[in-house]
Amino acid sequence: MRYATFASVWSRTRRAVLSPVQCESPLAKRPYDLRHACLSTWLNAGVAPPQVAEWAGNSVEMLLSTYAKCIDGQEDLACKRIEAALE
Repeated sequence: MRYATFASVWSRTRRAVLSPVQCESPLAKRPYDLRHACLSTWLNAGVAPPQVAEWAGNSVEMLLSTYAKCIDGQEDLACKRIEAALE
């Protein structure tokens, strides 16, 4: 399938399932945005980067260079894991 065809179908689908406000937002603007959201969610859930990279078909280096900036809110958990490992 040519990208132009796919993009047209994606655009029509977004208009059909999202509210007008959502449709004007960047929410799932491109199919790749769904992949980005998925991988970011897995990383933020604490799934180990090597596992996420394997599931995504990427190298760990590529995954982290692209998605490391999306990882948020894990500092407390990381500190607790370090403390537990040192006990």
